[in-house]
Amino acid sequence: MGKRRWASGDGRETKKRQDERAFHAGAPVLTASRIMCMVFHMKTTLIIDDRVMARLRQEAARQGKTISELVEAALRLLFQSQKPRRSLPPLPSWSSGGALVEIADRDALYHAMEGR
Repeated sequence: MGKRRWASGDGRETKKRQDERAFHAGAPVLTASRIMCMVFHMKTTLIIDDRVMARLRQEAARQGKTISELVEAALRLLFQSQKPRRSLPPLPSWSSGGALVEIADRDALYHAMEGR
């Protein structure tokens, strides 16, 4: 089989052709479409009990949906059913009766603390 030519009409290789050549050579290529796919479709590993997973597979087959679709729908229901958190009660407040001494007056401060 002959070699493919990857050059554009003016003799310079286009970015698309460079990416295609790298892809066919086995090198990972992050094109804009691949990056966008990664941004919107994140893969996550979950550890799920075998019995639960078996039921999940059966239900996915019964509904004609993917396991991912069922898990996502279940998580959405979980988040919708959670009650919003109540606001915290206000902290208690009290009147201290005012300052006993002027903090800038060192002698008055020592007198109030040690009874001098």
